[in-house]
Amino acid sequence: MKKALSIIIALVMALSVLTTAFALEGDSVLKFNSDGKFRILHLCDCQDDFPAHQEMYDFIYKAIEDYKPDIVILGGDNTVGPKETKEQAVEELVKPFVETGTYFTMVFGNHDHQQGWSNRELFDLYVRYGGKYFLGTDEVDIVDNAPHPKSGTHYLPVYSSKDSSKVAYGLYMFDSGNYVYDENGEELGYGCVEPYQIEWYKQNREKYKDDKGNYIPAMAFQHIIVGDVYDYLYYPSSVDLGSLGRSFYGKHYTFVPRCNNFTGFLNEPPCPGYYNYGQLDAMAEKGEVKAVFSGHDHVNAFDCEIKGIHVINTPGITYHSYSSELNHGARLITLDENDTSTFTSEVLTVNGFALEDEEYAAKIKADKFKASFYETIGRILLALAKALSVFGNVIDIFVK
Repeated sequence: MKKALSIIIALVMALSVLTTAFALEGDSVLKFNSDGKFRILHLCDCQDDFPAHQEMYDFIYKAIEDYKPDIVILGGDNTVGPKETKEQAVEELVKPFVETGTYFTMVFGNHDHQQGWSNRELFDLYVRYGGKYFLGTDEVDIVDNAPHPKSGTHYLPVYSSKDSSKVAYGLYMFDSGNYVYDENGEELGYGCVEPYQIEWYKQNREKYKDDKGNYIPAMAFQHIIVGDVYDYLYYPSSVDLGSLGRSFYGKHYTFVPRCNNFTGFLNEPPCPGYYNYGQLDAMAEKGEVKAVFSGHDHVNAFDCEIKGIHVINTPGITYHSYSSELNHGARLITLDENDTSTFTSEVLTVNGFALEDEEYAAKIKADKFKASFYETIGRILLALAKALSVFGNVIDIFVK
């Protein structure tokens, strides 16, 4: 009798564990909402130690409360500071998502690894403290001595609200590396998405097609911007201008912006990788990738269409490193299941939140006059850039 009872108890326990496992798996599936929308909150360059500035967390909680994103994507340079407090910093950073029951994932930036933790160790911290709300995986077969072990490069399918068995959209996360060095250990520049990751992407997209054989639309997220961006943001130069310009991939550029080629704020020259292995070309082959979002350049918040793909920079939300009063905040991206060929995105700013919400303004001790001033200046600068784009079209005729 006791033996039979033990078997029954064991079966019940096993069934309980199995049911819990299935429940967790089902809970972690992303899908469009009943209104056909799917919302992404892109948080870049949190870049703080432990304890982090409370103002950053006040912003994150408010953004989640107001917009109820279906997923939060941390855009790299997520935590910095001494090695001793790194684990606490990660635990603190993911707390808002766990407490609000918000799914999240992340990519690494060039600063994440600098506190003496490997990507593998860091990734495991997100798994530990994010629990079932952390959806990050590592899908690229990388050995320990590869460039970026445990890179967190992965794909997240977003399922249809009409048929939960069908993937309606895809989200790619790429580790864009950290720094590149020469044979003498001298730093050459920043990292980028590498050939093995591009090959993984090409293989992965073949798995996701609709009933008619069309590729499932997608967008990508990484820390460091794609290398093609200078051809579209700045006018070229026939010679190397040194500190008065930039040079990438054998080409030289002025600091004169091509205002007709982008919208939003271009407050500093972007910092792409030292190499460019053709990531954007690969994505343009089939046309299913609609946008590539990056952070890294804290004060930039622009949208530039290249080869049919939107290359978009999200501003930093850090209170520890540098930022801009004009666009200090994050980006909200909205997908519509009824038309997945496009999307909308908007920058959510700290000043904008302060002007809209008295309680939030008081909590972060915001100066309402200052907030209003920067919001107004921002609108004027955007209008001016739009006006200058007309002259940009004329200049382009002579440049070509």
